[in-house]
Amino acid sequence: MVNYMYDLHVHSTASDGLLTPEEVLLRAQEIGLAGIALTDHDTISGIEAAQKYRVDHGLTLEFIPGIEMNTEVDETEVHILGYYIDHHDNRLLNKLEEIREARLERARKMVYRLKSMGLAISFDHVEKLARGDLIGRPHVAQALTEKGYVFSIKEAFEKYIGKGKPAYVPRYKFLPQEAIQLIKNAGGVPVLAHPGLLRNRELIQEAINLGVAGLEVYYPDHTLEQVAEYLHLCQHYHLLVTGGSDFHGTDSDESRCRLGCTGIDLERYRQLYSYHHKKNIPS
Repeated sequence: MVNYMYDLHVHSTASDGLLTPEEVLLRAQEIGLAGIALTDHDTISGIEAAQKYRVDHGLTLEFIPGIEMNTEVDETEVHILGYYIDHHDNRLLNKLEEIREARLERARKMVYRLKSMGLAISFDHVEKLARGDLIGRPHVAQALTEKGYVFSIKEAFEKYIGKGKPAYVPRYKFLPQEAIQLIKNAGGVPVLAHPGLLRNRELIQEAINLGVAGLEVYYPDHTLEQVAEYLHLCQHYHLLVTGGSDFHGTDSDESRCRLGCTGIDLERYRQLYSYHHKKNIPS
């Protein structure tokens, strides 16, 4: 039995995870989780498949339709989680399509730069590795690994496609306040993801000022001191406390730990559920 009942930060093949949405739900049910949130990067394409699988197979675990939006402030990534989003919201869908096209163009440019350096990888290969409708740097890194140019995805980033490296291409500019408003417009609950990964602590306060409803307090890389700090912030600003594993798949370099290793208990889950269902979130 796992230590936490609800894992609210999980990825699938819809973005950069290794398991399909259906496989993620089945794994969560098998290990005894009471619920999960599917929070793929900048896409909602896995939500309907997960919802259908849950109903068709009579799974008892709770399922929260979610997203993780990758935003940026002064070249620092700030990730905003959205819970209970309406994945049919047109404003959200239009922005996600814009982001998808920008990611495709970014991947094409990276592949072009790598090819100009003499590395024989193709965009078709990268596209096949993505499996879902979103292509990111991890897929380019995987192509480099499979071609034998590097030994790992980590090395691919460090040598070729990480920031400041020869094949790096700047990402699409998307601000936290835009993501927060989009999530609210779609009826969702915006939460700052893994605040402990932000080198600039002022960005945590900025996210709170911009209107996040909670902080991802429990996260595999957070220290006990950080957890205590974020719990204090949540209490002070009357914010929700969430948590999750950032699971991408057992063999993924992107995974922080195994599914269900970090999360929240029933009481915290009820607070999130109640906030979404009872609080009036302005559009």
